[in-house]
Amino acid sequence: QVQLVESGGGLVQPGGSLRLSCEASGSTTSIYSMGWYRQTPGEQRELVATIASGGLTNYADSVKGRFTISRDNAKNTVYLQMNSLKPEDTALYYCKILTWGGSMYWGQGTQVTVSS
Repeated sequence: QVQLVESGGGLVQPGGSLRLSCEASGSTTSIYSMGWYRQTPGEQRELVATIASGGLTNYADSVKGRFTISRDNAKNTVYLQMNSLKPEDTALYYCKILTWGGSMYWGQGTQVTVSS
């Protein structure tokens, strides 16, 4: 089992920055991939960015060049640095963990609101 605790969401003006964090605990040696997804009301949850154990990253086209995902394996934590935020980035952001065994775990979500 893996437990996830997210933090760092909030209200920011367009063009601003936020940094999300997600700390994993429990069976952390089984973690393969860590990532961020987001969801707005009435819409499906969508990929934002993922990072595999070897450091390979993947980004949604809508955030390329503005968001950066990173992980600190010693702290079992994944980060999402979000710059040049736009109103359309407003969503509930979820952390997701994929283990080597194929199990999937989700965090509780952290709200990001971009508004003037």
